[in-house]
Amino acid sequence: MGRGKIEIKRIENSTNRQVTFSKRRNGIIKKAREISILCDAHVSVVVFSSSGKMSDYCTPTTALPTILERYQQNSGRKLWDAEHESLSAEIDRIKKENDNMQIELRHLKGEDLNSLYPKELIPLEEALQIGLASVRDKQMEIWKMHKKNEKLLEEENKQLTCMMHHQQLTMEGNVRELELGYHERDSEFAPQMTLAFRVQPIQPNLQENK
Repeated sequence: MGRGKIEIKRIENSTNRQVTFSKRRNGIIKKAREISILCDAHVSVVVFSSSGKMSDYCTPTTALPTILERYQQNSGRKLWDAEHESLSAEIDRIKKENDNMQIELRHLKGEDLNSLYPKELIPLEEALQIGLASVRDKQMEIWKMHKKNEKLLEEENKQLTCMMHHQQLTMEGNVRELELGYHERDSEFAPQMTLAFRVQPIQPNLQENK
């Protein structure tokens, strides 16, 4: 017996719905891959689950943006509004500028010069000379700043040395004053001690008088 016809409606059971989605998604992607290989067709499939998870397939020889662009051109339907088209044009312009800058950078590094004409080498040489002059100016500025810092450090060292010298002289003066004070005090006490010894009376020898 063959399988009965399945009614196409939403599957209420969440588990069965997820199982059916996984099986049919894999089947669709498999069929898309087969028709792409067997028939040399450009195929792109994008599937979103109910939870928002995306699954996709695109023919390896092309890309989804390319297929969407071809769809827009052949169907006459605009997939992007004016704002998106303007943004796309701006992206293309930036990419082109970036490519040109990469080429100019290679030329400045001395690469890919064989493709240039003699007239195109002249502005390249001028740009290099201007860049070299700027580098030299910057080096001179750094050298002058370095010398200025050296001079400032030397002046600071001189000031510190002078301050230390003054402090040393001050300390030596204080020490001398203390020494003079001690000597003066000793000289004041010395005569009094000598006079005390001279004034002391001599006791008579009583035994001799007897």
